[in-house]
Amino acid sequence: MNRVSTPFLFVNPKSYLWGKESLALAQAADRIAADTGVQIFFTCPYADLRLIAEHTSHVTVTAQNMDALHPGRGMGAVLPESLVEAGAKAVVLNHAENQKTLAELYACINRAKELGLITIVCADSTVEAQAVAQLGVDVILAEPTALIGTGTTADDSYTVETTKAIKAVDPEVKVMIASGITTAEDCYKVVYLGADGTGSTSGIVKAPSPAGRVEEMVQAILRAVEDRR
Repeated sequence: MNRVSTPFLFVNPKSYLWGKESLALAQAADRIAADTGVQIFFTCPYADLRLIAEHTSHVTVTAQNMDALHPGRGMGAVLPESLVEAGAKAVVLNHAENQKTLAELYACINRAKELGLITIVCADSTVEAQAVAQLGVDVILAEPTALIGTGTTADDSYTVETTKAIKAVDPEVKVMIASGITTAEDCYKVVYLGADGTGSTSGIVKAPSPAGRVEEMVQAILRAVEDRR
């Protein structure tokens, strides 16, 4: 069974990177994870899962989505078993760019559990996050959809209140606050305020040195945890 350790960083290139460029950043993140002990979730296109899984040892290779399909018919759908076979250890569900109905989401969470995949489930609001927390997920990625990709983070009260609300439903659920996260300072702030982890897309892939930005973010997260104590 794959597990979540805290603090963690979610490196999410979406479809900005693929192939060799995706692998290069994954291997840089792999070295950082090995050096620091921080869990780094690394997402990539389905076609790159095996490539990255076979050339890294410390990052948690993460699929960007899946369907609640069982082996058999399902042309064009994403079979969970195929993700596991390719080396995925975690899966993102219900992202704003690939949303699911509640029934679909619940079915996917159950399929992921059957196969030992860590579930990272997105929620747009505190109320939605509380509802998702009742579904037995591992991580809730709480981010207002309107802030995704803007470089503007939610205010401090959102981080504090949402984290508290999720933990009130299920203390075991890990909370990720990630909307608008661009800099290491952004990472420091949300983890210091109580989040278990954070993550970024454009803040990393558009940085002068994406690998350098991942290193900065990991170090900021570690400082936040130490200062929080």
